[in-house]
Amino acid sequence: MTRKNILITGASSGLGKGMAIEFAKQGCNLALCARRVENLQVLQQELQQINCGIKVEIAALDVNSHQDVFNVFEQFKQSLGSLDRVIVNAGMGKGASIGTGHWQANIQTAETNFVAAIVQCEAAMTIFRQQNSGHLVTISSISAVRGFRRAMTVYAATKAAVTSLSEGIRIDVMNTPITVSCIHPGFIRSEINEKVEKVPFIVDTETGCKALVKAINKEQANSYVPSYPWAWLHWILRVAPLSVIRKFS
Repeated sequence: MTRKNILITGASSGLGKGMAIEFAKQGCNLALCARRVENLQVLQQELQQINCGIKVEIAALDVNSHQDVFNVFEQFKQSLGSLDRVIVNAGMGKGASIGTGHWQANIQTAETNFVAAIVQCEAAMTIFRQQNSGHLVTISSISAVRGFRRAMTVYAATKAAVTSLSEGIRIDVMNTPITVSCIHPGFIRSEINEKVEKVPFIVDTETGCKALVKAINKEQANSYVPSYPWAWLHWILRVAPLSVIRKFS
């Protein structure tokens, strides 16, 4: 199935921007939103240079402003005529070990990565139910499979919640024209981890985003990308002792 009109949140940088570039190459119309609208304006011009035949709509959006999420999604739908796919990508990775005094950053990460994801899914599914069609995509993480330490503790917990949320929505719309996919990226270099030096199996942004888009287009329930090594390594992480998990964070 061809998904022509694609909405991506958190599209001003990192994985959101990288996915937008790959979808533009495939001739998709794009609805892009993020807090930094000036970055979106630059990206809009770049995408139209990549493919002058596509529509690229942009809007400023803080996903923690919940009513704005519904308003912006509906505006995009009206502008493009329909939304075929919504990619819930906006997120952050602030935080530190629980009990070390950084609870405000941890809460901010939880609110952005999970509470705001619920709102985005609600807005997307409202439109898809009206259309009786659509593809909801959530961006989780390989960290969703286990708990992690330090700055990853709350981040991993939010991603586990996103994975569970996605499955619940998927069950709810089984046997309908609405599809739900949850993507679990491994370590892909982006703005969220640019200061982290030692990360196992990390790939550059372009390589990672090509893998993300390939997985998204397959519309499978769950994908782990890049497939090497995460398609098999996530099974090992699920049963590995905590001493091994500690080395990944």
